[in-house]
Amino acid sequence: MSKGLDDVLVGRSSISWVGGETGDLVYRGFDVRDIVPGLPYESVVHLLLFGEPPSADPSREVGRELSARRTVPPPIERVVDALPTGMPPLDALRTILSSLGTGAYGYPPTREEGFDLIARTPVLLARYVRRSRGLPPIPPRADLGHAANFLWMMFGQLSEPRHVAALEGYLDLLADHGMNASTFALCVAISTQSDLVSAATAALGTLKGPVHGGAPSRVSDMLDAIGSPDRADAWIRERLARKEVLYGFGHRAYKTDDPRGLVLHQIARSVADPHRLALAEAVEATALAALRREKPGARLYTNVEYYSAVVLEGIGLPREMFTPTFAVARTAGWTAHALEQASDNRLIRPDVEYVGPPKGRVWPRPLPGR
Repeated sequence: MSKGLDDVLVGRSSISWVGGETGDLVYRGFDVRDIVPGLPYESVVHLLLFGEPPSADPSREVGRELSARRTVPPPIERVVDALPTGMPPLDALRTILSSLGTGAYGYPPTREEGFDLIARTPVLLARYVRRSRGLPPIPPRADLGHAANFLWMMFGQLSEPRHVAALEGYLDLLADHGMNASTFALCVAISTQSDLVSAATAALGTLKGPVHGGAPSRVSDMLDAIGSPDRADAWIRERLARKEVLYGFGHRAYKTDDPRGLVLHQIARSVADPHRLALAEAVEATALAALRREKPGARLYTNVEYYSAVVLEGIGLPREMFTPTFAVARTAGWTAHALEQASDNRLIRPDVEYVGPPKGRVWPRPLPGR
């Protein structure tokens, strides 16, 4: 038995490889550190969904598909507009994703359905966020790339190129990550011969908890609470003494540096407020030293969520948008895994070891009708 399915292989995949011992993340044979930053998100989508790089960057094929599918049917827009204002965007997105399941999707999933999911998730999310703030929705622009259009629809103005590039880097790095919790939930749903929208909604539900995608906002809260580098050591010591979690450190898979975190640290230097970045770097160094002192041999390193928080802050996204933006990125990986699961499908049905009372118990009262 492996509690949490540690080290249990559930299948084969050609999409991405997570090298937990070596600090690697590979998409279709490409080390992410060799292609990010710099590669447009459309090209990463092309790589994950088609298996090979596009003929040009950004991918013309994916760019055409995504821009053409940003227009959303009015009934779905009305669902978004009917949601109560003030809902957390992640909760709203769960309902929004499920609204895409109009009956038009079926089994097996198709690449075209995946393009719908990838294109429409940020469009509908931005529409809800603006409406929730009492602002009019901003129509999508077909002439903008995926990342630039998302920021345009969020803020109603063209973002600085460095902000667009930083978001593209973030989306690239979070596009897929092996058989993580949300992807596993998606594959379980697809294995029942369910549709892509239902499976993506199941995947999204896993992001509500802080241990898979939900921690970047808590990293920001932690940095706020510490406030200045000179307070980091005392704050962290007190936290560890209470056996509380330091968000942004430790990863289920990585027993060394998370390669995504290293790249995001590099990206953060281009967009973060210098004082915020200096605080984050000081807290990181203090936290790593404290963890090694308090938990020798635990192999705890900075994870992807630590500098994700700094990057997303620098772009200007509010904290409640951090995890939904993670979902925007991961729609590419979810689509790729849905297609792969359906191509050689078998119902995912693990077993558990029964440790309850032995067979043979007798009900304490006469049973009706017996």
